[in-house]
Amino acid sequence: MSRIGKKPINLPAGVTVDVSAHGLVTVKGPKGTLTQDVNPDIEVKVEDNEVVVSRPTDSKRHKSIHGLYRSLINNMVIGVSEGYKKDLELVGVGYKATNQGQVLELSLGYSHNIFFALPSEVAVKTETPKGKNPIITLEAIDKELIGQVAAKIKGLRKVEPYKGKGVRFVGEQIRRKAGKTAGKK
Repeated sequence: MSRIGKKPINLPAGVTVDVSAHGLVTVKGPKGTLTQDVNPDIEVKVEDNEVVVSRPTDSKRHKSIHGLYRSLINNMVIGVSEGYKKDLELVGVGYKATNQGQVLELSLGYSHNIFFALPSEVAVKTETPKGKNPIITLEAIDKELIGQVAAKIKGLRKVEPYKGKGVRFVGEQIRRKAGKTAGKK
């Protein structure tokens, strides 16, 4: 049995889960609504105040998607009840971030500024505390979407291992490399 798949998903107060006959799972909560298509082989049932995901056989294919769909539904329940938040930090001299609505303007040491249009589902906030690195805060109810947006922003200036400059998550540990040392004669 899949260790993740066999765990029931507890529903917090205010969250409802609806499963259609076609395998479409809809999760509604105080922060919004999310939907997910589920493979027809996987059975999703709402019992009492829990969601139970089960599979028909122990074939390798069914085992592999059992835990996947349980995790996806659990992420949707957490998203509509609490939401997800990611903080990115810009490390480097002259690196700046500002936003006008859903457009993020980044100055990452290139010759021109980068204008990054964010999806409407993701809320963005930028701040530059005095004497510290600029911070970009992303908030959304969809874990997959916020992770994808954060990864694209990080990819605009990857962290280099010698000085540690670039875009990183707040608190992320970077493996640093030692630079060249002067040779002896």
